[in-house]
Amino acid sequence: MLVLSELRTLTPSQRNAFVASFLGWTLDAFDFFLMSFTLGAIAQDFSVEVPEVAFAITLTLACRPLGAFIFGRLADRYGRRPVLMVDILLFAVLEIASAFAPNLVIFLVLRALFGIAMGGEWGIGASLTFESIPERARGAVSGILQEGYACGFLLASVVNWLLFEAIGWRGMFVIGVVPALLVIYIRMFVEESPVWQKGEHVRAKLNFFQAMRGHWKLAGYVIVLMTAFNFFSHGTQDLYPQFLRTTHHFDNATVSLLTIIANVGAIVGGVVFGAWSERLGRRKAIIIAVLLALPVLPLWAFAATPALLALGAFLMQISVQGAWGIVPTHLNELSPDAVRGTFPGLMYQLGNLLAAINATFQAWLAVQYGGDYAIPLAIVAGVTAIAIAVLAAVGVEKKGVVFGTAESA
Repeated sequence: MLVLSELRTLTPSQRNAFVASFLGWTLDAFDFFLMSFTLGAIAQDFSVEVPEVAFAITLTLACRPLGAFIFGRLADRYGRRPVLMVDILLFAVLEIASAFAPNLVIFLVLRALFGIAMGGEWGIGASLTFESIPERARGAVSGILQEGYACGFLLASVVNWLLFEAIGWRGMFVIGVVPALLVIYIRMFVEESPVWQKGEHVRAKLNFFQAMRGHWKLAGYVIVLMTAFNFFSHGTQDLYPQFLRTTHHFDNATVSLLTIIANVGAIVGGVVFGAWSERLGRRKAIIIAVLLALPVLPLWAFAATPALLALGAFLMQISVQGAWGIVPTHLNELSPDAVRGTFPGLMYQLGNLLAAINATFQAWLAVQYGGDYAIPLAIVAGVTAIAIAVLAAVGVEKKGVVFGTAESA
C-alpha cells in the first residue's frame, strides 16, 4: 500500500521517466539473462565446453564499466534522455547480432560489445528517474526500478519455457531486439531531467576528475560495496539454471518454472525492502535483507525436491533483490550532482568488473566437485552476504538529500 500511495503522487512526467527507466532495465536484463538459459546449447553448437561459453558472461560484466563511463559522461554533458535512447538501440542491435555469430570467437566479441552498451543503461535510467521524482518516493521507486532486473530474468525464463525448444538459442537472441521499440516511448513521452537542466551550464565546465575532487574515498568504498553486491546477485542467478540442469537433471520446463518462482521472490524482496528503507534507513535495510540469506542457504542449495528448491529459491531472491532494491536510490543520493549520470552506474559497473570472474569461477569450481554446482553457489552466496552486511554497517548514507543543492553538489 505504501508503494502504491507513493506512485500515485507522481506527476505524469515523473511517471513516464520512471516507466522508461524500469522498462529499459527490464529489457536490458532480459537480453543479458538469455545467456543463462542457453549456455549448454551454445557450447554444443560451437563444439566447446560450457565454461568456455560462460566466459561470455564474464566478458559482458567486465565491459560494463566502460559503457557506464562512456554513456554516463555523455549523459552528464548532453542530457539523460537522448543518450538513454542511443544506448538502448545499441544493446538491442548487438543482441540480435549475437544470434548470427558463426563461431565462439565472434560471439565473445559481440558479447563484450553488448556489455559496453548494457553498462550504460542502469546509471542513466536511474539518474533520470531520481532527478525527476520527489525525495519521499525514492525508496519505493528504487525497489521497483531495480526489480526491472528480476522482471527481465523472469521474462527470459518465460521465453525460454515457451520458445527455446522451437526456435533454439539463436532464435532466443533474435527476440532480444524488442528493446529497440522502447526508444519510441522515450521519444514521445519522456522529458529531460529537471536537475540536469538546472545545472547544465555549470556541468559543462567540469570534467569528471574536477567534479570528483574530494569524493575519491567515497568512490573507493562504493566500488568495494558494489563488488560484494555483484558477487551476491550474479553468484545466485547467472548459473542457477545450469545448476538445476546439471546437478538435479531437471528438464527445461522445470528449470524455467523454478527460475520464475525465484524471480517472483526477487520482485517481492526489492519492492518491500526498497519501501522499508524510507523508514529504516538505507544501510539498516540492506543489512537485514542480506542476513536473511544465511538461514536460507541450506534449503536453497542442497534441497532434494523441486518443491523445496522452489521455496529456497523464492526466499533467497527475497534476500538478494531485497538488498539490491535499495541500491539505485542509495547510490544516487551519494553521488555529486555534476556526475550523477556517471557516478552511480560507473561505481556499480566497476563492482561488476571485479566480480566478473564469478561465472567462470563457479563453473570451474563445479568441475572440481564433479559437476555439482551446489557448493560453488552456496560458498559465494554465504561469503558475500556477510561481506555486504559488514560494509553497509561501516559505510555512510544520505537518505533524503535534496538534489541540485549545495548539500548534493
